[in-house]
Amino acid sequence: MSAAPLDGILVVAMEQAVAAPFATRQLADLGARVIKLERPGTGDFARGYDGKVDGLSSAFLWLNRGKESVELDAKSADGRRLLDALLGRADVFLHNISPSAAARLGIDSATLSTRFPRLIAGSVSGYGTRGPLADAKAYDLLVQGETGLISLTGGEDSPAKVGISIADISAGMYAYASVLAAIHHRSRTGEALPVDVSLFDSLTEWLLYPMYYTAHGGAAPRRMGASHATIAPYGPFTTGDGAQVLLAVQNEREWVRFCAEVVRMPELAEDPRFGSQERRVGNRDVLDAIIADRLAGLDRDTVLKRLDAADIASGRLNPIERLPDHEQLAGRWTRTGTQSGPVSTVLPPWAPPGIDGYGDVPGLGQHTAAVRDWLGLNASGAEGKDSP
Repeated sequence: MSAAPLDGILVVAMEQAVAAPFATRQLADLGARVIKLERPGTGDFARGYDGKVDGLSSAFLWLNRGKESVELDAKSADGRRLLDALLGRADVFLHNISPSAAARLGIDSATLSTRFPRLIAGSVSGYGTRGPLADAKAYDLLVQGETGLISLTGGEDSPAKVGISIADISAGMYAYASVLAAIHHRSRTGEALPVDVSLFDSLTEWLLYPMYYTAHGGAAPRRMGASHATIAPYGPFTTGDGAQVLLAVQNEREWVRFCAEVVRMPELAEDPRFGSQERRVGNRDVLDAIIADRLAGLDRDTVLKRLDAADIASGRLNPIERLPDHEQLAGRWTRTGTQSGPVSTVLPPWAPPGIDGYGDVPGLGQHTAAVRDWLGLNASGAEGKDSP
């Protein structure tokens, strides 16, 4: 069996909550050794978000598979000695504390890049390392609001936040991708580039389509619930048996087939009110009423079969309770150890063949002693003969 893609890469993370842990869990899934530094006694506060998984936080389970937990107080002499020993061996260091706090601790990217030239030093912050909001508190909800995402989400009269931590996840994904790029760059040139990513910049990137649309079109897209502000027909429609079907007609060829084969009203394709995407959007209420009336006489399975035969994209409007049993997840599960016993977790989107298992979710400080021994540091913090 070939080695995992990141086998031999050591990642040290001073992290909590979602954004940085999400990035480092992806690195762990690809075979990196990830040492998670946590506050003594309390640890990552995501450990306390809930106790739904046999006493373990569901968020912590999601974010921390395959990591080692080391308790460390970075403000103490002993903690600093341990941190420096880790940084001397690490390939990557990530944190998600505020830029000013990182600077006070001397763990900002600029400082660490000088002290440890081979280290890819990085951070995940709310608004970046400079600018008027650099040290503002930046929880996911607040960044959704600041970027304008909430203004685009929800019903026409009721804006809503996205139901997952999308700002954290976007930043975590950009941090993850950037670290991979930095590792590749270092392997080619020997240069270790810093990786500093923010929630605000990451979510702004995901909002550039509606931002450009608004800036150049003069008006923001309408909030459309599960429908689409610039495509029609698009969204959920109720069938005669009370089920809901999601459908999306993306272009004129599909529109013609939809009229002829799904609602079986070929004359709609010739109706000037619906003769282009913009006209269909402009007359959405009339169009949706016509489609709803036609689908109300059919059950869900019939509608889905017609959509499939016409090669129109469609789906079911499932509740989250059904996701674990979704047929597409068959074969995508693995067993993950926790202090409460093994639980089932989902394999990453790309599961390369070189990985044999994905590691456990660590208990707080579970690996402190072992990591100290590996570094040659005894319990009192004194250096041993194998210390770096």
